[in-house]
Amino acid sequence: MSLPKIKEARDLSDAALAEQILAAKRQLMELRLQQATGRMEKPHLFKHAKHRVAQLMTVERERQIAADAEAAEKLVAAKDAADSAPSAEVSQE
Repeated sequence: MSLPKIKEARDLSDAALAEQILAAKRQLMELRLQQATGRMEKPHLFKHAKHRVAQLMTVERERQIAADAEAAEKLVAAKDAADSAPSAEVSQE
């Protein structure tokens, strides 16, 4: 069994990504439970589960950063549009 590829995680939708993160964390918890009770048969699965959680959380964070950058761009564009609009104020002397 090889380690999962990050391309698979990037192809997931946001909802599926959150679901996969939860499932991988549950699997890691189950593996810890098996280790604590002495029923651990495949210790290499720890590495796979931790690797998968890291991949999924990395993809989630990449998406958060992209969304934040997009929101910041929109805010700057809106501010620039407001600053370049002619002012309605008229000075009286």
